[in-house]
Amino acid sequence: MKQSILLLIASLLTTHAFQTGIVTSSSSRATAVASSGPLFSAVAEEETAVKNDLLKRDRYVATNRFTVRQGRAAKFEKRWADRSSRLAELDGFKYFQLMRRVALDDEANSGIDPLASTNPFGNYVSFTIWNEKKDFNAWRGGEAFKEAHGGTSLFAFVTTMVKSAMVLTGAPKPAFYDGLLQQSTIPDQVPETVNGWRSVEADGVNLLPSEAFIACNQFFVPSSNAVAFENRWANRTSKLKECEGFISFSMLRRDIKAKGHGVSPMGEEEPTYVSTTVWKDRQAFENWKNG
Repeated sequence: MKQSILLLIASLLTTHAFQTGIVTSSSSRATAVASSGPLFSAVAEEETAVKNDLLKRDRYVATNRFTVRQGRAAKFEKRWADRSSRLAELDGFKYFQLMRRVALDDEANSGIDPLASTNPFGNYVSFTIWNEKKDFNAWRGGEAFKEAHGGTSLFAFVTTMVKSAMVLTGAPKPAFYDGLLQQSTIPDQVPETVNGWRSVEADGVNLLPSEAFIACNQFFVPSSNAVAFENRWANRTSKLKECEGFISFSMLRRDIKAKGHGVSPMGEEEPTYVSTTVWKDRQAFENWKNG
């Protein structure tokens, strides 16, 4: 089974959302993301609705949201490109991408969404898909996690923390999800990895080129309406796979029971569900949106 690890530079865009009778407010919040490279997720395409229960999780998704200081974006991207990680070699790993938030009316790679610093999602999001939650927990409690986060020694850990403080505003904000209703296309090729990590050239001055485009929609659904919301999505007719440039879709259900370092209780300002659609590029997304 192919696995994919991509340094996906994403653009999360804020747009007007559509109305739905299931969310808590009169609208959802739409965002979009541009990223780098063909996305592959080896996920089941079977979409089975359970009328009286929540949908079964297909995959487990771990995210971390970062607010990068103005003028430090290229340095932040270089740190990710140069990090030590064996992620692609680990049991249960499926896919990784780094997303850079942009505004829809920006030119590709023109910069970062100016509103991102006031948004709980920040201006960068790391996005990792695991086969099962236990695979993620095994990684988080193992040596590979320490290596990737500079924790192999006290000096390395302190150095990592100092560098983070110089680049980030505030601490990263992790959020975890059950991946539902996943569907994807099979990629023609998977990006090269070296010792379990993506091989990418980054100079710390210029932003990395976009490799894909991700559109996200946020939904605020009370627990009493969760089953109805999920069944509504499970029973809808989707023609995404017929669209040129479509790569992957998943509905993410927030795992509110997740625990760990840096994990805070979910506030009312955070969505309970997020749809994530990956496109080959921004033009493919625009063609779908305007079609």
